[in-house]
Amino acid sequence: MADEVLLQLEDAVGTIILNRPEHGNAIDAALADGLMRAIDRLASEPRVRAVLITGAGTKFCLGGDIDGMKAAGEALAQNMERDLPPLHDAMLKLASLPVPIISAVNGSVGGGGLSIALCADLVLAAESMKLRGGYSAIGLTPDLGASWFLVQRAGATCARQILFLNRVLTAGECLSCGLVDAVYPDERLPVEARTLASQLAAGATLSLGRIKRLIAGASSRSLAEHLDIEREYMIASGRSHDGMEGVAAFLEKRPPNFLGR
Repeated sequence: MADEVLLQLEDAVGTIILNRPEHGNAIDAALADGLMRAIDRLASEPRVRAVLITGAGTKFCLGGDIDGMKAAGEALAQNMERDLPPLHDAMLKLASLPVPIISAVNGSVGGGGLSIALCADLVLAAESMKLRGGYSAIGLTPDLGASWFLVQRAGATCARQILFLNRVLTAGECLSCGLVDAVYPDERLPVEARTLASQLAAGATLSLGRIKRLIAGASSRSLAEHLDIEREYMIASGRSHDGMEGVAAFLEKRPPNFLGR
């Protein structure tokens, strides 16, 4: 694993830490490679039952490394054509993980950093968080799913305002429009995010993964199609250890022992 991305596995929580704090955790080739490796590791690790994503230092991720883009000169588009497909595949794999994903957005976030933050199922922000689109300000367009995640979280109107106008949004404004789920004082964010990740990792993660897929596909299906999938998932959940354990624990008035299977 490259030093630009750290991966920690503890108590069924896989934690991705973007680790270029001196550059605002901007995405260069090394960080992109480290992120892809971390995602591959998480996808193949059966012990992981929740994922937490954050950034080292005082910024979450400022987006692409603009210094590197300038240095590429006329080869910029060629480099993008080479580098974006595997990184996009990795983002799809991350967002599709069958476990809860939490992002802890500690400070400024923009560009491709929006995608890494907003691909999470639950987005927690520090009070110091500042969000900016940034793409059109330098004549570029969104990547890594930024425009899709913005629309999914806050709607097309908010996405246009962020991506057209590049206005900086505060954490409170992001909370108001649904881009984040909660805002905490900076010093409390790491503890709150870790507590939530551990709580979800100890929960019925098989059920949570199915709920995640139901919600993700709901807007693209008819009610009849959606009911068929709900029926399929409900029956499969009823056969699972966690389904039977959850019912028994409820009736016996004791905490359930969910195993994610």
